Amino acid sequence: MAASTRPRSRRRKPLPQGPRSTPEKIQEFRLPSPRLRLVSVWLVLLLGMLGLAGRLAYLQLVIADDLKVMAKEQQATQPTPRTARRQIIDRQGNVVALDQVVYTLYVHPIFFQKSIPVIAEALSTVLDHEPQALEKLFAEQESGIKLDEEISEETAKRLQALGLDGLDLRPSPQRKYPQGEVFSQVTGYVDLAGVPQEGIELSLERQLEYDDVKSGEAALLQQVTRDDLQMQLTIDNRLQRIAQENLAATVAEYNAKRGALIVMDSHTGEILALAVAPTYNPNQYYDANIAYFKNWAVSDLYEPGSTFKPINVAIALDNGNIGPNDTIYDEGQIFVGPWPIQNVDFSTSGGRGTLSLTDVLRYSSNVGMVHVMESVDRAIYYDWLGKLGLGNATGIELPGEASGQIKSREQFVGSAVEAATTAFGQGFSLTPIQLVQLHGTLANEGKMVTPHVVRGLTNAEDELTWTPERPEPRQVFSAETARQVLNMMKEVVEDGTGSAAKINGYQIAGKTGTAQKATEYGAYGNQRITSFVSIAPVSDPRYVVLAVVDEPQGANAYGGTVAAPLVKKMLESLVVLEGVVPDGTGPSKPSP
Repeated sequence: MAASTRPRSRRRKPLPQGPRSTPEKIQEFRLPSPRLRLVSVWLVLLLGMLGLAGRLAYLQLVIADDLKVMAKEQQATQPTPRTARRQIIDRQGNVVALDQVVYTLYVHPIFFQKSIPVIAEALSTVLDHEPQALEKLFAEQESGIKLDEEISEETAKRLQALGLDGLDLRPSPQRKYPQGEVFSQVTGYVDLAGVPQEGIELSLERQLEYDDVKSGEAALLQQVTRDDLQMQLTIDNRLQRIAQENLAATVAEYNAKRGALIVMDSHTGEILALAVAPTYNPNQYYDANIAYFKNWAVSDLYEPGSTFKPINVAIALDNGNIGPNDTIYDEGQIFVGPWPIQNVDFSTSGGRGTLSLTDVLRYSSNVGMVHVMESVDRAIYYDWLGKLGLGNATGIELPGEASGQIKSREQFVGSAVEAATTAFGQGFSLTPIQLVQLHGTLANEGKMVTPHVVRGLTNAEDELTWTPERPEPRQVFSAETARQVLNMMKEVVEDGTGSAAKINGYQIAGKTGTAQKATEYGAYGNQRITSFVSIAPVSDPRYVVLAVVDEPQGANAYGGTVAAPLVKKMLESLVVLEGVVPDGTGPSKPSP
């Protein structure tokens, strides 16, 4: 028989049976009634609310002031108070630099008494922020949000008028420059952290700061107008603006690397204009090319070329080695040892033959100048260069002034070619401001003054309360020598390489310069630096004007074609603004 496939039934074991519950037992484990539970919950909530109310009362009524102080110290970024500074004005009293109170806005959402959307909407009506962006920002951070800086006083008042809690406006003085880029190379700037950079902001930092420096918001506001002292410059805003605009135009026209234009009163050393191009706007210094911060007219050295020739002629005359009526033979090209020296036009004009001393300057003869300076003993020549201050700084108040460079005494005295190249302005270097100082001696009867851009601290009555210390003018050349060289330079403008600087009705003295620039390897390359220096008026010499244009492009880029016309434009404005009468009708009118 086949096995049965019918599944077998499985018997389950009976579960152990406990004692059955009685109705009495069920009644013992019944839960509390709903009313009792409700009362218990309300009691717990009431006790919590009483505790919170007590804590809130303690925080708001007992230690509220302490908490406010702690919140500001711990939750907000505390800016370092900036030191307020005195105004800077030009020689006419025009404001060049001043402090204005600006505000930084910190927001603390933890202290908002209104909803975030309401606060965001209100702030967006005053500030340049979208409400949605503000809502997101306020939701991310409870306190210490730096929302805006450089907020004007007018905008700060509008923010305060909103009457919102959780806003913290921090005042601080910020430096402003109403003239923009016109004075930047003289003033320098103060950065957003309150640190002076460049110019007299840096070099005269102590005099520009108020004496009694205090910290705190109230003190900052008081210091801005605490006294009436102002730092007055010698710069004339009118001349400075003219200089800056014309210089920038010339640099652009010739696609030059850079340029400088300086006007100095030779009697006092006061700089009436000091323009450099390219330049920058000190109000937006953070957007400028950092290379433009440097005032290269003071900080960079260059070889002056032929603009130094009148100084050499004065040395030879004053030393008695040559007379004003002596003649020089110009071969066009000579050799000093193995080194050839020639005139710039030798390939087309050859030698000029016998020349007067005036003609040597008129035609800017290199060979003629070498012969002039060969008459001076090299040791004595070197002593003269030291007497003129070559190798030293002028002492102008601007920071970063470079000292000129000349060869050592041993090199100069021991090598004839060193004296020969120095004769026509190469082989040594100086700054544009020092060349102005040297030509100032020719305009000031042989006396050397210290060029300066600062008159001093003046009060409301225009009385000087502080002036920079400067050496007294010193006699370098005789007055007779200065007059003789000046008359020779007049011929350079009348009928020579500087004729582009002529001004109708005025006698102008001048000298062109076109020097080859040395490369980084010490050899002379194809680039040149062009310049023109002038003195006006010849009958009553007072003003020195120098233009230097570095690396002008074009086949016709020379001192007489690039720099001389620029000086002419400057002189035309100068004689009008300074009241200089035409030569022969009386002395020039003193500057105001």
